[in-house]
Amino acid sequence: MIYNSAIIGGGAAGLCAAISLKQRDPSASVVILERLPRVGKKLITTGNGRCNITNLNITPERYHGEDPSFCHSALEIYDRVYVEEFFAEMGVVFTFDEVGRAYPYSLQASSAVDALRYTAEQKGVEIRTETTVTALEKRGSTFVLQTETQSVEADTVLVATGLLSGGNAVGCDGLMLRVLQQHGFRVVPTTPAIVQLKTETDAVRQLKGIKVNGEVTLLCNGKPVRSEAGEILFCDYGLSGPPILQISRAVEHTPGRYSVRLDLMPDYESDRLYKLLQYRVNTLYNRTVGEFFTGLLNKRVGQVVMKTCGYALNGSVANLHRQDILKIAQAVKNFEIRVTGTTGFANSQVTAGGLRTDAFDPQTMMSREVPGLFAAGEILDIDGDCGGFNLQWAWSSAMCAADGICIYLGELQ
Repeated sequence: MIYNSAIIGGGAAGLCAAISLKQRDPSASVVILERLPRVGKKLITTGNGRCNITNLNITPERYHGEDPSFCHSALEIYDRVYVEEFFAEMGVVFTFDEVGRAYPYSLQASSAVDALRYTAEQKGVEIRTETTVTALEKRGSTFVLQTETQSVEADTVLVATGLLSGGNAVGCDGLMLRVLQQHGFRVVPTTPAIVQLKTETDAVRQLKGIKVNGEVTLLCNGKPVRSEAGEILFCDYGLSGPPILQISRAVEHTPGRYSVRLDLMPDYESDRLYKLLQYRVNTLYNRTVGEFFTGLLNKRVGQVVMKTCGYALNGSVANLHRQDILKIAQAVKNFEIRVTGTTGFANSQVTAGGLRTDAFDPQTMMSREVPGLFAAGEILDIDGDCGGFNLQWAWSSAMCAADGICIYLGELQ
């Protein structure tokens, strides 16, 4: 049997594309080839198991790559509203949090995966699990996909395998990227994105498990690269939390020495903070230095700040003078920690880099060099910020690919 379309990868983009293709052409024969025992494994892990499915604030500025404009048409044609309607037809209702992140109303990622799988099967999509595509070639107008046990033939192929994020546990080892490289496709080097940062550990180990609301600025050779605000989590290896994940993609893209600068009291301008600290010295002079920040900052955070400034915790607040207060205020507003790397692909939520987008049509996702070959989702050099932006790209690019496949199949007939 020669399928009309073979989709490599049963994740978000692959399942969405299969359903969209069958919606457009119910007679099309479609097969999904998934290497794991079940589809949607990586999707189940998103949003801390709740599936952050999209975001109210989808804008082009939230996407990155060598040419981020590549994603603009897909995100405009198949926007967040279209995606919400697409899922509503499958029985998945959205709920939005205070910052615009969308989740299934059930707050279960498994419900989104089940809805996609049920719908694909009901529409006649064939799903083959535990099937790894190891080679791909085009013979005439037909593609031949070699798996570990058999070959599959199809008029069109959609590569929707993702890249390296999550690692082997979710079926992501970059195999198809390497296969396509062997066929001459050019690749933007891959790096982990939306990932925790490893840092010098002297300070962070003392604060392990503590969360603070602050502002984070990533510095490269002392120059600001990107700033984000939100909840910062101190870990024994370094830093995590939404603002850390947002800035992390830049760490391995730009050579240089990295550090993060934490503003532990972003609601206070420097002058106002100085006045507040001066007031505390005047009124809390009978306290020890170790208790100076009690009631203002987390106790351990305040103590680490004071130790970093060189003060003994058993010293007296009464001995702090103007220059000391300036020094402490500076530390609170500019608490700098050297970055040593990231926690790697296995812990990242998305991979930056991938197939160069100039080799693909932004409206159909078809290769400009190999007609009938399409790509969607993470394998392309487009990655979004944390908060549902990458799943929106998966849905939008998959739907455009479904359009492109239908157009191409119509031209074959």
